[in-house]
Amino acid sequence: MFGVEPICRVLTSHGLKIATSTYYAAKNRTPSTRTVRDTELKAQISRVHADNFSVYGVRKVWRQLHREGIPVARCTVARLMRDLGLEGARRGKKIRTTVRDSGHDRAADLLQRDFTASRPDERWVADFTYVATWSGIVYVAFVVDVFSRAIVGWSAATSKRAKLVLDALDMALWRRDRAGTPAGPGLVHHSDAGSQYTSFAFTAHLIEAGIDASIGTVGDALDNALMESQIGLYKTELIKPRRPWHSLADVELGTAEWVDWFNNQRLHTAIGDIPPHEHETNHYAQHQPQPAAGVNA
Repeated sequence: MFGVEPICRVLTSHGLKIATSTYYAAKNRTPSTRTVRDTELKAQISRVHADNFSVYGVRKVWRQLHREGIPVARCTVARLMRDLGLEGARRGKKIRTTVRDSGHDRAADLLQRDFTASRPDERWVADFTYVATWSGIVYVAFVVDVFSRAIVGWSAATSKRAKLVLDALDMALWRRDRAGTPAGPGLVHHSDAGSQYTSFAFTAHLIEAGIDASIGTVGDALDNALMESQIGLYKTELIKPRRPWHSLADVELGTAEWVDWFNNQRLHTAIGDIPPHEHETNHYAQHQPQPAAGVNA
């Protein structure tokens, strides 16, 4: 281990004149106010990033810090995230999973690419995707509330038969009923024209629940754009970062964890940079009936 003085002599001999006193003065200098503040903010930024599946970019980290009462400029967050080597998740390409069955009758498209709603359980959108695992392909279906962007139902299976999407629908109906805000007449369920969604079993289930079916087309992302976006988030924020996946049980556990975070913590731009659960709670605080429970995984 070389001492300070020999190192300074060597540097001086190579044209870099640094006195020993200069080194000790720099070492003992009191950190600046900005340096102290940056150190504190870096700890908070790292925490927020890690607590949110490490997918938040500058804007969402900045928003979350303000929600926690930590005032900081967005440009400062950007600078410190660069210093820390942190960045947000980036989306990949959509993979087609649904196939139309020309032998099935199909409902009309009741949404016509209008993905807005005035209340929870007015419009749901649905679709499914797949996850490659060491044990084979796992299919994961989702049902999303257009008003709050909450994932109200989901299911996973090794087969993409109609039961996959039926189970996701049943979870959504069960959870809304448990929360004291049962879905029913007036609700529109929208999907693409995949055979699972146009099957007799699924259509009959919607009719029994008093839900109106709405069907877009297969292969046209715009007809179910909100759901395309949701699945893109799922792949970007959970599936890709945690590869490889081992089995159906592995995917189910990870999805349950992600859905709980998505509904109760993740800030969503379309609803004012708040979590879906909070958006629904705010709605019910102003409108009856008040739900018995929030949006859970």
